[in-house]
Amino acid sequence: MLRRQFALLCLGLAALVLPASAQEKLVFATDWRAQAEHGGFYQALAAGLYKARGLDVTLRQGGVGMDPQQLLAAGAIDAAMGSNGYFTLNLVEAGAPVVTVAALFQKDPVILMSHDRPDVNNLADMKGKPIAIGDPTVHTIWRYLKSRYGFEDAQIRKYTFNIAPFLVNKGAIQQGYATSEPLTALKGGAKPKVFLLADDGYLSYAATIMVRKELASKRPEIVRAFVEASIEGWKQYLHGDPTAANALIKRDNPEMDDEALAFARDKMIAYGLVESGDALTRGIGVMTPERWEEFTRQMVTLGIYKPGIDWRQGVDFTFLPKP
Repeated sequence: MLRRQFALLCLGLAALVLPASAQEKLVFATDWRAQAEHGGFYQALAAGLYKARGLDVTLRQGGVGMDPQQLLAAGAIDAAMGSNGYFTLNLVEAGAPVVTVAALFQKDPVILMSHDRPDVNNLADMKGKPIAIGDPTVHTIWRYLKSRYGFEDAQIRKYTFNIAPFLVNKGAIQQGYATSEPLTALKGGAKPKVFLLADDGYLSYAATIMVRKELASKRPEIVRAFVEASIEGWKQYLHGDPTAANALIKRDNPEMDDEALAFARDKMIAYGLVESGDALTRGIGVMTPERWEEFTRQMVTLGIYKPGIDWRQGVDFTFLPKP
């Protein structure tokens, strides 16, 4: 009897460690083509952090025509990166069985950028001035700017994600990301002034990890392993040698070069995109109910979402590491 019990115990222990040798497959879709803003995920892959936790992870880069929100809602993939807090609330509004389990960026990298001019020293100074805005932004971030600074729709100029008009017009202001457009402007001979919305009260998380609710409930160990490895990957990417991760990024996106990767990494560190706010005391990836509540309240007030939308249906805090 004792021998049989011992044998069953050994089998049980073997089952607990089996995932380390029989890797669990997981496809994680990023929100755009491979870049430094995905660096922590690529670092986790390059350093074997996913593999060490029993995961066989494929990073599927995004791009034109690929919508991780739709793929998740349709059940075509199990996990994806959310660009900002709107992704989470959009899926809640649609009733999709998806939850956000971590936020790798405490600050959304979205910016407004002007030339070096004496009449623009903060976001409020941009009131009444032409601003190039992309179509998707008109219905989200632009509403926030209108509410906070009194901007008007008459200021909008169409942004086609081509920086050339900005370079030739010294009075131009445009949207962008702190990690990319300023470098393009510098290379084009401009001296850009960069205004990070997150440093002026904009509360959206970014670079979130979203997973299907079915995966979170039925295989929580997979979700926890992916979150833990991704967090460690971001620590290593920002504080260690990013060379191996960058090599994988360039493999997936040959248009990416070392200068752009280094610039973006430096800006992520300088602006505290990953490590600031609650992350300084509670660790990378942290989210709080208070911040989700306030962000949702702001967006409801702006009319982006209907009253009564419950962010709790799309956020799960149980996979975050304990502070």
